[in-house]
Amino acid sequence: MELNLKDKVALVTGGSRGLGRAICLALAAEGARVAVNYAQSAEKAGAVAAEIQRTHGVDAMVVGADVGIEAQVHQMFDAVERTLGTVRVLINNAAFCPSGPITKYTEEEWSRTLRTNMTGPFLCCRRFVSRLLDQGQTGRIVNLVSQAAFRGSTSGHLPYDSSKGGLVSFTIALALELAPKGIAVNAVAPGMVRTEMVAEVLARNEARYLDRIPLRRIATPEEIAKVVAFLASDGASYMTGATVDVSGGMLMR
Repeated sequence: MELNLKDKVALVTGGSRGLGRAICLALAAEGARVAVNYAQSAEKAGAVAAEIQRTHGVDAMVVGADVGIEAQVHQMFDAVERTLGTVRVLINNAAFCPSGPITKYTEEEWSRTLRTNMTGPFLCCRRFVSRLLDQGQTGRIVNLVSQAAFRGSTSGHLPYDSSKGGLVSFTIALALELAPKGIAVNAVAPGMVRTEMVAEVLARNEARYLDRIPLRRIATPEEIAKVVAFLASDGASYMTGATVDVSGGMLMR
């Protein structure tokens, strides 16, 4: 299938590790020029960009920004446009996920989660859409949500689950607004993915999670990234406002 991503500029927030890294590499494999965003892991982001250039021979860059801070988002888009060109694909992947029962969460943890997981996509989408409309361009947005947006978490991630539920609604509302402009907005809802973020809980009791997954295995980041790359491409040209379940059957919606 021809995805028609060659030479398009893609910005992946939280692209330095885990699922973000896999998404960056999947887009680069299709010929996209990739901007790898990071908030703290500059060295890891640099390694991803170097791997893209070495393995796929396409342009890549790193760009630091906290997506929850408007000024940094503006600077990020300016830097990417100067180096790679106009961003045509935006992947909102950056996230914060604290753990604990509601009685133990602090207001700061709640606020930081919403700032990263919801305000971040809002600020990035607003800047992305403004640039595209000013230049008369079309584009694609893919938001990373979670099966927990619909089912909640058994291990206590209330702020994260709430933010991802909000991002599902955000995806629908923005898709309706932007459809006449030729800008598609979709979401991917992964289940459990084998990344650094969940390595500790899987090491303690992987069987507990496998019991909840009909396919009886944990996803690799690459499996999720392939679906993201499809939604970012012309292969998904008649899709907008959709949330795609990639949860091994946990969600089935």
